[in-house]
Amino acid sequence: DVLPSPDGPAPSVSITEIRQYLRAQDIPFHDGYSCLHTPSLFTGDRGDQPLSANAPFTLFIDKTTGSFLCTATLAEGTWQDFQANVEMRLRGISPIPPASSEEMEEEMRQAREDARCIWERALPLWELLDEKETNETKALFGISQVTNATLKRFGVRYLRTARSLVFPWFSPQDATLKGLKLVRVEKNGDAITYVEETLPRFDSYLNLFGLPLIGRRDTELVLTGWELDALALHQAAGVASLALPRGNSCLPPTLLPYLEQFKRITLWLGEDLRSWEAAKLFARKLSLKRCSLVRPGNLQPRPLEALNQGLNVTKILRSALLASHKSIVSFRQLREEVFGELVNTEQVSGVKWTRFPELNKLLKGHRRGELTIFTGPTGSGKTTFISEYALDLCMQGVCTLWGSFEINNVRLAKIMLTQFAGRRLEDQLELYDEWADRFEELPLYFMTFHGQQNIKTVIATMQHAVYMYDITHVVVDNLQFMMGHEHISVDR
Repeated sequence: DVLPSPDGPAPSVSITEIRQYLRAQDIPFHDGYSCLHTPSLFTGDRGDQPLSANAPFTLFIDKTTGSFLCTATLAEGTWQDFQANVEMRLRGISPIPPASSEEMEEEMRQAREDARCIWERALPLWELLDEKETNETKALFGISQVTNATLKRFGVRYLRTARSLVFPWFSPQDATLKGLKLVRVEKNGDAITYVEETLPRFDSYLNLFGLPLIGRRDTELVLTGWELDALALHQAAGVASLALPRGNSCLPPTLLPYLEQFKRITLWLGEDLRSWEAAKLFARKLSLKRCSLVRPGNLQPRPLEALNQGLNVTKILRSALLASHKSIVSFRQLREEVFGELVNTEQVSGVKWTRFPELNKLLKGHRRGELTIFTGPTGSGKTTFISEYALDLCMQGVCTLWGSFEINNVRLAKIMLTQFAGRRLEDQLELYDEWADRFEELPLYFMTFHGQQNIKTVIATMQHAVYMYDITHVVVDNLQFMMGHEHISVDR
């Protein structure tokens, strides 16, 4: 994915401008938590008639970016697309949803076809050869306590050939299959890791798992970072629960309209401090006033683990901390967070580098809010090292934004791909697609600036990336090129 071109970031629009425009065009709207709600331009009467306030408010406009989504037709686009469609409607022309490229449409169609084939080959867990195979499979994924009724309700299946659980993505519009997530277990000694694969790939996979089971009257929700946690929550506490498509790494703004109906959202994303940091970040997107957070700790593990340990899940949910707070707090309000930091001392240090143990001793890991500057003469290897340093974190799920002002993105991506593969791909071109596919799955984004840039434009692009992709690590290479040589002596 490429962020806005060097000509400048996507034109920003303020919430005041959006409201003024809607009033000027006689478009009824009301304020939601993250979005403004209006009747859809893409449903009902066409032509130059004003939109009726009695029509369903199924079009949502993001208050931060101005992007819109119609949940009735799945039409989406930028604020500029919305204005263009309003103008077309005033001229009596039927609004046309912004189209994606033919190449993207074909890719999505192929992904849906592949997903359908896998879905038809997958079996419900209780329909395997015998009860022994079912129990062994459940034990492998740590879901022995999850009942067949729960698995059936959420439509979970098992693909025997890939030894993977299959989680479906059904369209909220017409319940057709739009994609899948496959999850398999890899064991390395006593350590267990879960490997995920999605159809369609990474950025196009926007499934809020469990969404078709949500009723229109549901006003309370628990948001989790993992499909199996959503199952455990529903079974243990009977609550409406959804799982984010990319766990605690990102809450795509496109999903915010589907969360507007809830007056209270509890974020229970996992059991480590990275999940806690992500929950606080996501709560700001969702509106702090309606969010509560479950603090990680020994007595409050992730929902599936809580179910397996026989803990009172309802009691844990009731103890969730409110995300919003006054400008002044007492120690009583901080007490639980302080305890959490003491319990998770190692995690407080940040995300450790796997390749650089000596660097961990110096920096204690990557911690949000810290600025690190690497200096050295030309040709000493700063870019080569920092690309390896950033790749290390990126492979651990740290969403990374690169601003390479000195070398172009193609060359930088080639360096990083070579480091990622650990081999000279120019000598083994037949392996390129395999490694490129794996590299594409990383939460890695590039700014398209090159050479000297206006710093306000760069900052605006960074802020856009933080909101859209939940970036937690920004690399600037290098400051001299970004600021322009003449600024160096004036303001270091």
